[in-house]
Amino acid sequence: MERGMIRRDAHGRLKVKTTEEQAEAKRLEREKKLRHYVTATKAIFEKRKLGQLDKEALELTSQILGANPDFATLWNFRREVFLHLAEETPDEMQALFRAELSFLESCLRVNPKSYGTWHHRCWVMEHIPEPDWARELELCNKFLESDERNFHCWDYRRLVVQRSQVPPQDELAFSDNLITRNFSNYSSWHYRSRLLPQLHPDPHQQGRITEEVLLKELELVQNAFFTDPNDQSAWFYHRWLLGRADPEPTIRCLYVNREDASLVVAFSHPVAVAPASHDLVVFGDESPLVVRWRTPDGRNKPGVMWLCELPSTALNDHWPQHTFRVLWAEGQSQKECVLFKGHKDCWSQDSVTEEQVFRCELSVEKSTVLQSELESCKELQALEPENKWCLLTIILLMRALDPLVYERETLSYFETLKAADPMRSAYLDDLRSKFLIENSILKMEYAEARVVDLSQRGLTILCHLEHLLLVTHLNLSDNLLCFLPSSLAMMRCLEVLEADENRIETLEGLPPLPRLEELSLCNNRIRRPSDLRTLASFPKLAHLNLQGNPLCQLPGVQSELAALLPNVATVLT
Repeated sequence: MERGMIRRDAHGRLKVKTTEEQAEAKRLEREKKLRHYVTATKAIFEKRKLGQLDKEALELTSQILGANPDFATLWNFRREVFLHLAEETPDEMQALFRAELSFLESCLRVNPKSYGTWHHRCWVMEHIPEPDWARELELCNKFLESDERNFHCWDYRRLVVQRSQVPPQDELAFSDNLITRNFSNYSSWHYRSRLLPQLHPDPHQQGRITEEVLLKELELVQNAFFTDPNDQSAWFYHRWLLGRADPEPTIRCLYVNREDASLVVAFSHPVAVAPASHDLVVFGDESPLVVRWRTPDGRNKPGVMWLCELPSTALNDHWPQHTFRVLWAEGQSQKECVLFKGHKDCWSQDSVTEEQVFRCELSVEKSTVLQSELESCKELQALEPENKWCLLTIILLMRALDPLVYERETLSYFETLKAADPMRSAYLDDLRSKFLIENSILKMEYAEARVVDLSQRGLTILCHLEHLLLVTHLNLSDNLLCFLPSSLAMMRCLEVLEADENRIETLEGLPPLPRLEELSLCNNRIRRPSDLRTLASFPKLAHLNLQGNPLCQLPGVQSELAALLPNVATVLT
């Protein structure tokens, strides 16, 4: 006998309703609900079209939203009705809004993560004559009790806390309680990262916390990921703890070139500068200069590097020296350099080491704690060899302690991490490339060199090129680069570029490099002469090596390249 609904017939005998009959009954019930849904929806839209913003409209929309609270248009209609009814007395509006809050609570029970419902609740609380924020806080606690990861409720809670002026220390205690109950609570960890800088701000780093509190948090989060190594929330919070403040942009480098009468400014962070900006001001021998700013790539979008052409009166070959000074944001940051007679250029550049550009300066205590964490994570990794969060944290800890000392070991852990997390191998390759370039910049500064060798590093991306502004020779050969980025135009002094043995298919989008004389692209994947068209705008390019590229097999390629690049003296194919 098939399982089904058991009933008795007129004679008292058992009658079994078969599965097919049940399915048919459900279908009929669904069709009945659908007809009601369609009819009510049509009636609602008709009332809206006719401008009938009344209580009947509230009743009709509640029938639909009670079953489907994600119907955003109907929430919009309800707001229109409430705004229309605002002429009623405050007491009547208070009663209407209270009823609305009760209705919203029932909708949240249907779908606790309904975007429209939470948004409408925010709107109601902003318009109700006498809001009860304490009750809203209790509501948030109730919903977070049933689902502590409901980020909709967390967002609403932040609004409630702000309006009801709950002290940050009370909210931190609330976060403590949730984390203690369950370490796997990303929202609560994230909330801590917003509360702690308010309660324990680091006087030297805006948005960060004091070292004393930081060390306690490191201990707390270490307990969390040792309790559940595979939960990512604590690992993410740990990464925030290792992070650094994001200070206001400052001028990192000022460069002036006599030959093309140009001035270049490199910032610590991307900034927006209008062509005739009053925020970025140039003085030549203490006289303000009228200039127009642009980015090296010509896009003029927020960037870390801006340049201008100096007026002809700013440079005189007979004067013993010229002093150039740049002010940013009314003197918030400034830099100065002197161009002497007979010199083709001059510059003033911050030290990436002294300015802690790529890592934080560590106190003895913090260094000791991080070293201990590193050893603990290595022990955990021995027990959990495939744990990707543990492997990534080991890499980040080594970067925080000393990127150069741990370079070789870091590269080894990257290989282990790629094997454990193959789906993110491309991201890990890019992160590895970023770290290697940072290390090369540090080494370059120690050696005071203007020649950088980044060959055979397995690089997949190029970054931090603003720090290579003064470099004259760059070797990128034998890497995994698929293109040369437009940011390469920030290398204003580059004369020789080697990029052999990569995967480059085209130079499209590469802006002119003003001083590039030699370019080698042997054994790449360039197939057509047109892929090199941009090189025609390179003013000083004289030697181009394309040997080993597919285009070398094309008939008549040499004459085609000669016509395309008439100013390039030597083209090897």
